Amino acid sequence: MALDLSKARILLSNDDGINAPGLSVLERIARSLSDDVWVVAPETEQSAASHSLTLQLPLRLRQIEERRFAVDGRPTDCALLAINMLMRDRKPDLVLSGINFGRNICDDVTYSGTIAVAMEATLLGVPAIALSQAVDAAGYTDWATAEHWGADLVRRLVRASWPDTVLINVNFPACSAEAVTGVRVVPHGKRKIADDVCQRVDPRGRAYYWIGPLHESDEISPGCDLAVLLENGIAVTPLHLDLTHRATLEALTTALG
Repeated sequence: MALDLSKARILLSNDDGINAPGLSVLERIARSLSDDVWVVAPETEQSAASHSLTLQLPLRLRQIEERRFAVDGRPTDCALLAINMLMRDRKPDLVLSGINFGRNICDDVTYSGTIAVAMEATLLGVPAIALSQAVDAAGYTDWATAEHWGADLVRRLVRASWPDTVLINVNFPACSAEAVTGVRVVPHGKRKIADDVCQRVDPRGRAYYWIGPLHESDEISPGCDLAVLLENGIAVTPLHLDLTHRATLEALTTALG
């Protein structure tokens, strides 16, 4: 992937919605890299939408200004409409997704709409990076951390390049920009989000349910994305779209003839 970012067409999207503060941060980062920046994001928050498509309802695009659109659908819808419809005359050279409110790490990546944008772009042949900003225990988000480190990190990643079946997942730690301990390339760890279900009763006596709260494990694998964030580092994880487990494939082939 030999890409001159100064001449690149960059597409931005997210799962927090068109008015999300993280998207504004990402837009400033992208505009420091290129003059050809497009924004196509959901009308409303679509967190945990995963890699879902809207198939049973029509989708509507709302143009806000030149090269800026809102979609009344999922994050994957946004990537698909942008790349195959709005930008079909010249597809983007790079897709940046985020900057997500909260980290996307460990097993959480399977739920993430932020990751889904990058996944869809990769499937459509466009290199993609998903970016997320961790939140501290009090719920405070220091967007300045991602903004300070983001542009240089994107430049470094693009120079390094990666295979066309891989997307890059970046997580910024919940600390000030000055407190960041560095960038580490690590695998994602094990951590299951929201495995509790809470049952409550509405005023009419009918049961309803909330998924959550967040489950935290006492065991953190050393050298994984979560461990890096807890050490105030920036975690970079390459995610592969080929989900086939090769060893089991070979074993089953032998067992089943």
